[in-house]
Amino acid sequence: MRTAVLGSGNGGCAVAFDCASHGHDVRLFDFEEFPDSVAAVAAAGGVSAEGELNGFAPVTYAGHDVEAALDGADVILAVGPAYSIRHFAAACRPHLREGQMVVVCPGSSGGAVEFKSVAGLSLGDRRIVIAETHTLPYAVRMGEPGRIRIFLKLKAAVLVAAAPAVDTPAVIEALGDVYPCLEPARNVLQTSLQNANPVIHPAVTLLNAALIERTGGDFRFYEDGVTPAVGRVIEALDRERIAIGKRLGVEVLPDPELGVRQGYMTEATYDAGYSEAPGFLGIMAQSRLDHRYLNEDVGYGLVFMADLARQVRVPTPCMDAVIRLASAAMGRDYAGEAKRTMASLGLAGKTADEMERLLG
Repeated sequence: MRTAVLGSGNGGCAVAFDCASHGHDVRLFDFEEFPDSVAAVAAAGGVSAEGELNGFAPVTYAGHDVEAALDGADVILAVGPAYSIRHFAAACRPHLREGQMVVVCPGSSGGAVEFKSVAGLSLGDRRIVIAETHTLPYAVRMGEPGRIRIFLKLKAAVLVAAAPAVDTPAVIEALGDVYPCLEPARNVLQTSLQNANPVIHPAVTLLNAALIERTGGDFRFYEDGVTPAVGRVIEALDRERIAIGKRLGVEVLPDPELGVRQGYMTEATYDAGYSEAPGFLGIMAQSRLDHRYLNEDVGYGLVFMADLARQVRVPTPCMDAVIRLASAAMGRDYAGEAKRTMASLGLAGKTADEMERLLG
């Protein structure tokens, strides 16, 4: 199968490596603003990995020409942070062809809906399948351009949904060889809410802000950064996330419970469950506060979740507090920036039942 991977960061290189290792004809694209990894992969002719997955996997093309990457692709995997999705969709729009499949990995709170909108497709248009996973299927870091360390590949419970969800089985069939961990979600609201990064990363970051600034991130994010008090904040945010899902009629699992199923964690608790999790061992903190753990997970994730909650009348005092604290710490207004909201996704004013009909 010909597979195009958009994004040359940690996740994009992991996806490219894994798909190529399974015999896919892989083409890797990224924008010219991110030349290092693309150049390294092009020079080497592929991606090198160590850790749980290791070896070398050949990549047919690595470059900045999106048309070359997408030409003849059966599946397109858009792998990057939430703020990359709009740019990927705009770049792809002139080159998408009927019958192709795009999977936003991870969806990061409405990513599939945003991709579809920017690509000029209505929610009900099924000529091109647009889907999202709830999380990246790896714990991975890049040691140097084109070389990655995969701490863990998830073994189960990676939720996936197409928009509309009638096409979800086709996505699972297309990617099942590489990702047997995929499980169907009810719709993209479930995948969006099941992504727990917005309830974990901002809590740990804000409660360790002084340590990050003093040490430049010279401590282990989970092992050192998660204590019982930090765990209680994560749990409070998680309860609000679960309540939003309940109002929408979709099951959102507590994150530690899901972490055990995926293989990240061995204990379904909010403190030791994270600090002693085998899938998080050795992962260092970010070097500064100006980082995606706030800019993405608050500016896109929590802002989206809190806005969705208001629309369906679920109180989220802890989410609201974290958004305000993060804004104060960073000297910006994440809520006011409204990077991803119900309005930006074209879902403002919709009831839970109306969204179910649109997305289901």
